[in-house]
Amino acid sequence: MKQRFPSFLGHLGIAILGLAGLQARAAAPETAGPPIPHRINPGHMTSEAPTAGSTGSMTPVIKWNGGPVLTTPNVHLIWYGNWNQANGSDTPAGQSIVGDFIHGVSGSPYLAINSLYTGSGGTAVTGSLGTTFQGSDAYSRGSKLRDSDIATIVSTYITRSGIKDPNAVYFVLTSSDVSETSGFCTKYCGWHTSGTIQGVNIKYSFVGNANRCLSGCAAQSVGPNGNAGVDGMISVVAHELEETMTDPNPRTGWADSNGAENGDKCAWTFGQSLSVAPNGAYYNMTLPGLSVASRNYLVQRNLDIYSLCYVNYLTKTQ
Repeated sequence: MKQRFPSFLGHLGIAILGLAGLQARAAAPETAGPPIPHRINPGHMTSEAPTAGSTGSMTPVIKWNGGPVLTTPNVHLIWYGNWNQANGSDTPAGQSIVGDFIHGVSGSPYLAINSLYTGSGGTAVTGSLGTTFQGSDAYSRGSKLRDSDIATIVSTYITRSGIKDPNAVYFVLTSSDVSETSGFCTKYCGWHTSGTIQGVNIKYSFVGNANRCLSGCAAQSVGPNGNAGVDGMISVVAHELEETMTDPNPRTGWADSNGAENGDKCAWTFGQSLSVAPNGAYYNMTLPGLSVASRNYLVQRNLDIYSLCYVNYLTKTQ
């Protein structure tokens, strides 16, 4: 779902749900017709520790709406724009941070939260991911994208890669010089949806480099991996990943009566136990990597089916 700016009362901010901390605001209900993305709203960057958020029950209660879930999805990372800069945020090193996260989050105590969700036929989300694929697209649709362009970029990638996979999440990850004109940085930080692409039901997501708007799409101005923009993207990628797994065709899987999905319920909250990296950045989880042995991340919490937000479901860390 789109994640918008929360409503704030006072300098700490009180969410529209009436809970201390930063929470998501539900988007308008989905309507028939072309796919309408569920978007993750901009949050609030702070030089202080990111808010822990509520540990209480989130209402209205999330429920299953009769549709499927993605049990063990493959992941496609489509690097759009220019990710070959030598310095800054849009670098190969930045790409490695995302790749390491996708590798490490599979089967993690964090993604285990999703294993509680079941879909049609009794199939359950496993909390693990399948194979990760990557590709690049150097501005095939320019640097000012519309929502419809994201579907076209995914279709172009499918044609080039030859992989048309209904059991996958296709992420279009844009460099910081690319805008998404329906409201990236002002109305949302990322979104996911599904649609028929080349005759197949494809699940796809847009996430832009938070370096374009750190004050709106990153929780802090310094990232635990030294790349504030990409470190900010990680939490949005996690949000869209967990929502696509539990509600792959928006509002047919797990969502509340307002259309809010599990990630929306815990958006921009990071738990009560935060650590501090040597560079001063906060983080709430450490996962194994591919390019390095392990990395630290600051990732929003996720909702279980009992309406509680967690960072680590195995230890019940909220």
